[in-house]
Amino acid sequence: MINIIMHGCNGMMGQMITNLMKEDTQAKIVAGVDIYDDGHNEYPVFSSINECTVEADVIIDFASVKAIDALLDYSVKNKVPAVICTTGLAKEQLNKVEEASKKVAVLKSANMSLGINTLMNLLQKAVSVFAPAGFDIEIVEKHHNKKLDAPSGTALALADSINEAMDNSYDYIYDRSKEKKRRDKSEIGISAVRGGTIVGEHEVIFAGTDEVIEFKHTAYSKAVFGKGAIQAAKFLAGKPAGYYNMSHVIEAE
Repeated sequence: MINIIMHGCNGMMGQMITNLMKEDTQAKIVAGVDIYDDGHNEYPVFSSINECTVEADVIIDFASVKAIDALLDYSVKNKVPAVICTTGLAKEQLNKVEEASKKVAVLKSANMSLGINTLMNLLQKAVSVFAPAGFDIEIVEKHHNKKLDAPSGTALALADSINEAMDNSYDYIYDRSKEKKRRDKSEIGISAVRGGTIVGEHEVIFAGTDEVIEFKHTAYSKAVFGKGAIQAAKFLAGKPAGYYNMSHVIEAE
């Protein structure tokens, strides 16, 4: 049985993972960390990671950027692997994640969905075929009206995955209204839509002469991110120090 600390246990994702874990026979949450707690969880909850006295095999983090530094310090000090799901980290914090990975196993991904990460692998194969044939590449992402950043981190990760396969030969275009000119072959257009309660939709379009190929992923619930985080935690427990991502999880399946 893999013992997990849920960092940010009373947030929306923390509670979703808590509920998902109730039916899991391979892992369990033995402690939670959250500044707010009303005692409803079945495990002890500490107001900060440094106050946690429960031993665990791995940490799942869905807290806030403000808590990342303390989490990484705890992870390194106690040699507890950490799955970092919190997004929007500053450059200095990303550097700290990388430094921590030299001393303890750390897994970080722009998106915890197994589907999205499988899509990234498929796109690298697709672009190797379609780019030499002259296909244009566009990415359209859609999210709920409360999402602050645009384009999404996932859309950028998809673009990076494509670009990596082509030796970073593409430029990213976010707003075509700024300049009136024909589309360049070295562009990846990235468009963002915000509205309603859309959980997350990402579409990658390869547009050629007389044919279009589309790759699309739709998240109907945030549970897909919780399930991915749990799979990542199971994978990471017991791993040696290193910087891991969801591709490693998929390859191990």
